[in-house]
Amino acid sequence: MQIAVTFRHMESSAAVRSYVEEKLTRVKKYIDEPIDAQVVLSVQKKINHRAEVIMVAKGLTMKSTETKEDMYAAIDLMVDKIERQLKKYKDKLKKHKGGSGGNRRIEKTIFSAESVDAGSDEPEIVRSHSFFVKPMSVEEAVMQMDLLHKDFLAFTDDRTEEMNVVYRRKDGNYGLIVPQGS
Repeated sequence: MQIAVTFRHMESSAAVRSYVEEKLTRVKKYIDEPIDAQVVLSVQKKINHRAEVIMVAKGLTMKSTETKEDMYAAIDLMVDKIERQLKKYKDKLKKHKGGSGGNRRIEKTIFSAESVDAGSDEPEIVRSHSFFVKPMSVEEAVMQMDLLHKDFLAFTDDRTEEMNVVYRRKDGNYGLIVPQGS
């Protein structure tokens, strides 16, 4: 397990760093290696201690953020929350047997709004990022979207191998966009 701890607006402490590492080793029992964890510990307005972790393991990404008046309490709550997410994920995986397909690489590009509004032939690219999309079921995609705290998620359907989008509706339900063949 790779754990990177970053301190913001506070002095770095070996005791806090080892406490985070010790607590995060609890989650190893829920998911196979390799696990990368990015932990950011910060102090806001001198009284709010915030602990945030983003964990990536075998195509699964989870995020947990907690704010308390005590850093150790914030870390405890953050780890408890990520542990509950992993437990829920593992239980769902036991109920669902995943398909065997390859990952698909997709490109995410962000364009400058001014260049698009001006109607130029080539809009200005602000940022571009490519990543692999793991084939998964709709249920798994909804769970992944919830774990990431996102409003939508593009994924490859493990049965049809088509790109789909699942999204959170304003009424709290979920929507699914499936491409139709011509």
